[in-house]
Amino acid sequence: MDALHARLLVTRFGDCFRFYDAVLPELLGAHLSGGGEQGPYASWDVGEEAVVRLFDRAAMAEVAGTAGLPAPGPAQDAVMLVSRVPDVGAAHALCLAHGARDVAVPADRPAWGPTCRTAHVRDPEGTLLEFQSYG
Repeated sequence: MDALHARLLVTRFGDCFRFYDAVLPELLGAHLSGGGEQGPYASWDVGEEAVVRLFDRAAMAEVAGTAGLPAPGPAQDAVMLVSRVPDVGAAHALCLAHGARDVAVPADRPAWGPTCRTAHVRDPEGTLLEFQSYG
């Protein structure tokens, strides 16, 4: 049973699917456990535990009864996926090679922890991802 996992509601399903399908296996050892590039749903697990789920935003809006509401406008990030990785620089480069947009290059963050190192990217939908390591 999954205790908690991220479900990203996306409008660019195919782009996001290709991105996560390319980076999650190498970053986390995750495997595609359901769905595919055509959507409206896809899932990746590590072992039997959920890691990330993608769901088409319009399909979810129909289920939630919000399809007639205007799409959200610019705002602060509402979600960020955080993953501890052995090599922040390698994770950052891998994501950039698969279409992520750079937000913050790998950097030491001693104010966040004496050995904390992070990097930040945005996936094709604009979701913020943080990679962190503690050396």
